[in-house]
Amino acid sequence: MKLSPQDKQDNASPHPLAGGPPPPKVGDTSRAQRSHGVGEADGAPGPPWLSLPADMAEVLAPAVPDVVAQIIEAVPNQIPAYHIARTERFSEVLFLGVQGALEQLLSLPGTDHPALNEESRQLVAALGAGEFRQGRSMDALLAAYRTSARITFRGLSEACARLGLPMEVVVDLGETILAYIDELSAVSVQAYAVEQSAHAGALEVRRADLVAALVGGGAELHEVRRLASGADWHLPQQMAAAVFPLAAAASVRMRLGTSGIVVERESEATAIVGITQSERLRPRLQEVFAGSSAVLGPAVAWDAVPHSHRVAQLLAAQLPLGDPVDPEEPIFATDHLSRIVLGSETQVMEDLAVRRLAPLEALRPAKRRVLEETLLLWLVHWGQRLPVARELGIHAQTVGYRVAKLKDLFGGDLEDPLVRFELELVLRSRIR
Repeated sequence: MKLSPQDKQDNASPHPLAGGPPPPKVGDTSRAQRSHGVGEADGAPGPPWLSLPADMAEVLAPAVPDVVAQIIEAVPNQIPAYHIARTERFSEVLFLGVQGALEQLLSLPGTDHPALNEESRQLVAALGAGEFRQGRSMDALLAAYRTSARITFRGLSEACARLGLPMEVVVDLGETILAYIDELSAVSVQAYAVEQSAHAGALEVRRADLVAALVGGGAELHEVRRLASGADWHLPQQMAAAVFPLAAAASVRMRLGTSGIVVERESEATAIVGITQSERLRPRLQEVFAGSSAVLGPAVAWDAVPHSHRVAQLLAAQLPLGDPVDPEEPIFATDHLSRIVLGSETQVMEDLAVRRLAPLEALRPAKRRVLEETLLLWLVHWGQRLPVARELGIHAQTVGYRVAKLKDLFGGDLEDPLVRFELELVLRSRIR
């Protein structure tokens, strides 16, 4: 039987995306499939691309090159981090990445496959890890994904409009693109975090090695520089060691940032801090170490860090609970050098005290303490009674009485400059 033109039109089987009445209707059937469990697992709805016709990739293929071109043009122009990194090699990698991502996207319509196969998942994870290795945050890559999604949806939806596709197809396409980009973002973020964690763990080990080399001493400059490079830290010309309780390590590390290194060592935390001659440095260090009970050694060159660390430890050991030092403020060893000297050889100082304070040995403890305080101030003020009286809060005549008692006990020794010097040393070491 010969068909009329109208019969031919009625019996034709047009492409389901080319307009006309596809049997069954695009969108209705696919949505019905999803609502009745096609592609579902344990009651969960199937992916949004299950609703799209299986041959959609073939129909939209002509629009893909233009979409790729727009993306590789927009990403480096709209995202500063990639504009800086734009090279011929970067453009080649970007082109291949965008083309591969679109091919994977267009392989999904009509299937219940996961958004990424194993190969594409590894590539996307490599992008996330690569961002960390390039020293960028995830913000740039996520912005690139969002920009690409916007351009892809605009380009492919315009193609759908030219083909006269139903609105249901365009909606499902948009949902598919969003779900696909979400998966790309999630995989990249996870890979970035894994790389960051691995790097942080390795970096902490390298920084601990650097601090050990600096504090221990004996390393050659080239070795210290190698360790500093591995620890991602620029070796400053001048630096100081600081010691403080382990509990304060996290807060000090956060406030110190890149200007120093903090490591936990046995029962204390140690920081190596770059020192400059800036007048604003001291307030900055006070802010960094506030509330940490830190003691900072003197500023030194790299090969004298053991000295800075030792001085900080000596002063820290001389600060018992109840010491009249503000615990909220860090202590700078350069403000307490005489104290460190007095306390560095405790046994020697004790031997000297036994010898020089022997005339007070027979007194009651309370009386001895009063005379020791008076003697120290008398030595400090070169025998002037009024300053001694003011500091002790007593009458000048009382000072005179006590001094007379001291002269009786010590005799002519108080006229000897060396004895007076040694008496002041031992009394300062006892009375703080």
